[in-house]
Amino acid sequence: MAANLYTHQSENVAKTWVIMFVFFLITIGIGWAVSYYFNNPGILVFAVIFAIIMNVTSYWFSDKIVVSMAGAKEAKDAEYPDLHNLVENLAITAGLPKPKIYIINDPAPNAFATGRNKEHAVVAVTTGLLQMLDKTELEGVIAHELSHIGNKDMLVSTVAVVLVGFVTLISDFFLRASMFGGNRGGGDRDNKNPVIAILAIALIVLAPIIATLLQLAISRKREFLADASGALLTRYPEGLANALRKIGSYAEPMRKANNAIAHLYISNPFGAKAAMSGIAKLFMTHPPIEERIKALLG
Repeated sequence: MAANLYTHQSENVAKTWVIMFVFFLITIGIGWAVSYYFNNPGILVFAVIFAIIMNVTSYWFSDKIVVSMAGAKEAKDAEYPDLHNLVENLAITAGLPKPKIYIINDPAPNAFATGRNKEHAVVAVTTGLLQMLDKTELEGVIAHELSHIGNKDMLVSTVAVVLVGFVTLISDFFLRASMFGGNRGGGDRDNKNPVIAILAIALIVLAPIIATLLQLAISRKREFLADASGALLTRYPEGLANALRKIGSYAEPMRKANNAIAHLYISNPFGAKAAMSGIAKLFMTHPPIEERIKALLG
């Protein structure tokens, strides 16, 4: 079983980096397209600086922003001693500092981890999760969240957000400028190859959609990786598998479900849904519960 999980872990890491490489190619491609169309590299410089500043700021304060959006409150040690002991023991096993622990008053079973690094990490769980799961299942969920911290998923997610923000910003600028008769710049605007110009426009228009799909794909791959890493941490994959089965059986959405942080949760905060296929599946923030359980126990 362990060797199989290690295999899944290695495969997911490799696939994630392939996706990230494609992401960078798209970013370079849209940068070229805008430069070609407007013949003005200064626009690119401004857009890159603006996107980086916005996203780095969000990353630096990610724990406070996410906790506030989720409506989470810090879990007092005296009120939740068992939870604190469980998190601390697993953190020691994982070789991580004990993260801050937060509680979300919500009957929907769910959890997330956030923070810019392991020294500033946060793990939050819902009251519904604590009520629904037994100790081994809760250990599986907490191990999953600690694996997100240990695997530096927050960094990967931030890079993805920066790239999506950059691509969307450039595309939006292009569409607005074109709508208002933006100047393509320079005296050689009529010398542009019409085929290349059309390709540039198509890339600019389609890039945000492609970038978003890649961001969601990265999120799904990180969930598989955290499942595998969490199972290795507890040495009991059945615990996490059983937890996912229970979480997946709860159909109601969370009270403060939010698209901006939906990908951080262990399960879709908008409620469990039947497995999708085709185009609809591409827009899911999480892989289907059945696929995750199969990967853990297969």
